[in-house]
Amino acid sequence: MRVSTVDPSRVMWRKSSLSTGGDCVEVAVVPGDPALAAHKAEADELYLVRDSKDPNGPALAFTQSEWDAFVGGVKAGEFD
Repeated sequence: MRVSTVDPSRVMWRKSSLSTGGDCVEVAVVPGDPALAAHKAEADELYLVRDSKDPNGPALAFTQSEWDAFVGGVKAGEFD
């Protein structure tokens, strides 16, 4: 789900400390909000991911379990 409107004043975006350039993704954890992702309205919190080169662009929204599955896949080398 693409999130088209995120109020940057209420979101703390983070990126990896290993990031040395501007070409990376940023992640934020926000309270679940049907306005951000209506089909995930039951989520207590959402993990938002955006392109650091386009901070005003869209973000992707993931639930806790979706985020955990992604991080687990990264650690297991599924995307190498």
